[in-house]
Amino acid sequence: MTLSTRRRPIAILVIGAAVVALSACSAFGPLVPADEPVRDDDGRIIEPNEQTDAFALQVGDCLDDGTATGEVQTVPTVPCDEPHDSEIYSAHLLGQSQYPGDDIVVDKAEALCLPAFEQFVGEPYLESRFDFSFYYPTAESWATGDREVLCVIYDPEGPVTGTLEGVTD
Repeated sequence: MTLSTRRRPIAILVIGAAVVALSACSAFGPLVPADEPVRDDDGRIIEPNEQTDAFALQVGDCLDDGTATGEVQTVPTVPCDEPHDSEIYSAHLLGQSQYPGDDIVVDKAEALCLPAFEQFVGEPYLESRFDFSFYYPTAESWATGDREVLCVIYDPEGPVTGTLEGVTD
């Protein structure tokens, strides 16, 4: 899976596969994989995790990924009520059996994330001060079955606290 930061001009970052290792959060805490975020019963992240597996991310997760560059296997996650760089607002599966190439995957991701942006924020992308990027499959992750695009919203001016769902200028 890859991350493309869409900052009005497009820049592309790559996310590779991650190795899952098990560890306990504390001696008496829940047993969860080290790269899985701790979630409440509603699926919201309730504890920061510097090493969340990119494939464990889901809609509603808040990320501290503002400094991510190049290939990454993990993404820092935090509860959305804490300052964060971005939030996953939509997820989509691509259906091709053969990897169509980076350019086509990026074009499809943009085509999927753009209308979802307006639905999530409540205003058209071109009228919003917010921007979006997306995680998408690489040729390597595609070969292992990855077909998911995760759309991510962020404020170009810096970290936010709380969800950006329904937020307008």
